[in-house]
Amino acid sequence: MTRRIVRLFFGLVLCGWGIAAMVAADLGLGPWDVLHEGLADRTGIGIGAVSIIVGGLVLLVWLPLRERPGPGTVANVIIIGVVIDVTLLVLDTPSSLLARLALCAAGPVLFGVGSGFYLGSRFGSGPRDGLMTGLARRGISVAVARTGIEVTALAVGWLLGGTVGLGTVLFAATIGPLVQWSLRHLTVVVPPPEGVRSAR
Repeated sequence: MTRRIVRLFFGLVLCGWGIAAMVAADLGLGPWDVLHEGLADRTGIGIGAVSIIVGGLVLLVWLPLRERPGPGTVANVIIIGVVIDVTLLVLDTPSSLLARLALCAAGPVLFGVGSGFYLGSRFGSGPRDGLMTGLARRGISVAVARTGIEVTALAVGWLLGGTVGLGTVLFAATIGPLVQWSLRHLTVVVPPPEGVRSAR
């Protein structure tokens, strides 16, 4: 259990660092973070704090979908947002384009590996993933649900002034394979309860 908790928190910190790296690169963000940045620009609230607020609102949508959050779900909402804002206090946009490209490339890698750690700890999915699976349980295909949610977040964020660019394309093209690879290698095998093992 201790190992799983450590992996959960480490993964969420990596996710926060990945998003902060892309924000600092200023070359485009993933769809949800385009929305968060657009809302942050309009409200004057930090992008991490906006991420926490949006995550909480998404959890409310879980209610009619009858999705059940786990401890990892709640941790996802809070920790990633806090890590983003704290990291951006010390991480500015570099003047060098090469350094910005490096940050942009590092973002999806950190987020993908972080997702593998926190999802692989088996404490529950994040609020946005739960929204997708909840819709899928209502008969909408996972592909349609995921695409519809991501495109909607991206479009609204872009209209609000969020940054769409190279990073957006890079994130969209790489995050799926990165998360898939990470889950394959980082998922914790949870042994069955003692009684079940004894029965065998």
